[in-house]
Amino acid sequence: PIVKEYSRLAERYDSRWSFYVEMTVRETAARLGLSGAERLLDVGCGTGELLRHLSAAHPAPLLSGIDPVAEMLSVARRKLGTAIDLREGWAENLPFDSQRFDVVVSCNMFHYILHPADSLGEMRRVLRSGGRLVITDWCGDFWTCRVCDWYLRFFRSAHINVYREQALVLLLEDSGYVIANLARYKISRLWGLMTVVATVA
Repeated sequence: PIVKEYSRLAERYDSRWSFYVEMTVRETAARLGLSGAERLLDVGCGTGELLRHLSAAHPAPLLSGIDPVAEMLSVARRKLGTAIDLREGWAENLPFDSQRFDVVVSCNMFHYILHPADSLGEMRRVLRSGGRLVITDWCGDFWTCRVCDWYLRFFRSAHINVYREQALVLLLEDSGYVIANLARYKISRLWGLMTVVATVA
């Protein structure tokens, strides 16, 4: 379902959700703490907006992205060129060597993951010891996100689950991560997100 839905949306995704994309990219980038020599993987990179933002100040060859939707990656490649390694695939089976990355980031896609424990295990596998996982996603502690979660469960088969802060923390800890920082915030009067920074235990 997610491939079908986002194949159709790919060409107009950035313009349709411009405010949402801009704000989530800004908030996530601000919390990455990315240094000049770190390798980063964007899981669920979509149209590549976060990678485009990061590449303005970070060496493009150190950036990689993966997404299951070929049409979204096509949009990303037009923006990013060939220096950034973009691959088609799923979070549950990342096509990268173990301990390849210093940072793995997931921006507004965790609520689509069908098998979160498997995905977190794969993210841990491709992170070096002491590497960071950064997840930005909808936060179920805000009532508007809970209402949206309830609605989408009935009417959009691509949607899986919106996590509350504590549920996501427990999931990460059970998957072998140590929570370094967690921020919960609004990007508009109604819409709330959270960003969790965790390290590999």
